[in-house]
Formats: sequence, C-alpha cells, structure tokens
Amino acid sequence: MRVILAPMEGVVDALMRDILSTINPYDLLVTEFVRVVDQLLPEKVFLKLCPELLNNGNTPSGTPVRVQLLGQEPQCMGENALRAIELGSHGVDANFGCPAKIVNRSKGGAVLLQYPESVHDIVKAMRQAVPKEHAVTAKIRLGYEDKSLFMENAIAVYEAGATELAIHARSKVDGYKPPAYWEYITEVRKRLPIPVIANGEIWNRDDAKRCIDVTGCDSIMIGRGAISLPNLADTIKTGATPYTWAQTLGLMLSYTQRELNGRKSDYYPARIKQWFTYLNRQYPEADTLFRELRVFKTTEEIVAVLEAAQRNLAD
Repeated sequence: MRVILAPMEGVVDALMRDILSTINPYDLLVTEFVRVVDQLLPEKVFLKLCPELLNNGNTPSGTPVRVQLLGQEPQCMGENALRAIELGSHGVDANFGCPAKIVNRSKGGAVLLQYPESVHDIVKAMRQAVPKEHAVTAKIRLGYEDKSLFMENAIAVYEAGATELAIHARSKVDGYKPPAYWEYITEVRKRLPIPVIANGEIWNRDDAKRCIDVTGCDSIMIGRGAISLPNLADTIKTGATPYTWAQTLGLMLSYTQRELNGRKSDYYPARIKQWFTYLNRQYPEADTLFRELRVFKTTEEIVAVLEAAQRNLAD
C-alpha cells in the first residue's frame, strides 16, 4: 500500500513536507500548485515552490516530490510540465480539484470538471510533452456543482494517457464537509485500468482501512488528516502509535525554530494558528492552548505561549 501526502495550498509547503517526511514513511509528496496562465514559467518559480528540485526532487530525508500544475491552457500546461520534469520532479500532476473561488473564477481547478473535454485536452498535452518514462497524473473531485460527470472526467484523464488518477471523494460544492463518498471511487477503480488513489476523510488508521475496504484501492492520499495527526502515515503503514500531545507540541516548536530561521517572523503567527485549526480535531489540549494564544498577534508572544506549555508538560 502506498500513502501519498496530498497537495494543500497554503499548508503543505517545503518546510512542512520536510518535517512530515522525516517522521513518516510517505511514498510520495505532492507540492502546492504552480499556477500556469499563458507562458512557460521561469525556473525560479518552480524552485520557490519546490526547493526539493535542488536535491534531485527529494526531501532531505529522501522522499520523492511531485510538482503539481494548475491551469486551463493545454499547450502551456504541457510546456510547464516538461520544465518540471527537466528540473527533477518525480512526475508531474494536474490539479482539477482546487475549490477556491479565486482559482475557479480564473477557470482553474475544480471548475474544469464541468468540461471533461478540457480535462482530457490538458492531460493529453502534458502527456505528449513529458517523456513516457515519467509519470503524468491528475487529481480530481467528483464534480463541480454535482457528481453527474464523475465517470466522464475519470475516463477523460485515463484516455488522455495519465499514469494514475487521485480522486477526492467530494464535489466542489461539498467542500470539505463529511462524508466522503468513497463508493464513487470504487466505481472508477473498477472501470479504469490505471491505478486509482483514494482521498477524503482519512483521519486515522481505521479510516484508512475502511477506505481501502470500500474502494479496493491500494493507494491512499491524505491531506488534512496528515496535519491533524502528524505521524498519521506512519500509523497507517506500520501500525505506529499515534503521536501524543507532548510529541506534537515538540514538533511544533521544532517547526517554529526552522520557520523563524528561514522566513520573516511576521508570517509565522498566521501559519501556526492555521495548524492549530487542524490539531484541534485530534488533541483536546490543542483546543485549550489555542484559546490562549489566538489573541496574540506577534511571533514573540505566540512562541512564549508554546514554550510555556512545553515546560508545563515536562513538570
């Protein structure tokens, strides 16, 4: 079984990929999307979003990383797919799942699921541009306003020559509200001869097992669950014990130190508060601590709260 870390815009950046791949046996990580409009992007754009390209496309711990592209113009998507491969990406992925309004208004992401022919043309252009030994993959939702075209879109990806297909088992309208409709993935998996990756509502090892049982897939993709429980992939693949709150708090402080060493500290408060919104699901202690730190706006204040919490746990 493969466990893949999902692309999460504004959440799973290079630092988070590094931290999570160090403590989990991920088979693959997918980047935040590179936005493609109407031109071949310079190398620096790819390197900014995927600095792992400078390390043969791997995280420091050796986990392969795949660049994801988001766009609607087939030729440009093909040209940029080839550039990603030439820079060292382990395959290239097409984003047809992003539900963000600003992206959809620009005819990118999930809005394209209304037009299976466009999905086909984009993936085909990428496949034709990329040497056959490299993977060309796609991630879709079950639809945009409804799920009526879920199979048409899946077939479009396959017939365009994709290596494999990841499916987030919700429509754009469903957003991230439970449940995930895994049974739709089952139908696609039975219909397509290429590997299908199941994604949606996998928060723990039991969820992963049920998803595999329902879909018949041997590969899963985890997103929000991977942030909620930092060693989720390890629990799924090896049966490891889920991280305690003390372990997770220590990981957050390690992240904090590296974040502050690598970027301007004014970026940090929003990022750490965002992480807490995911941790609250797994750890009651996270909710309590978040109530304390959410009123603070400066990095120094938030770091002081985290460090005090760690000292209290040690006492």
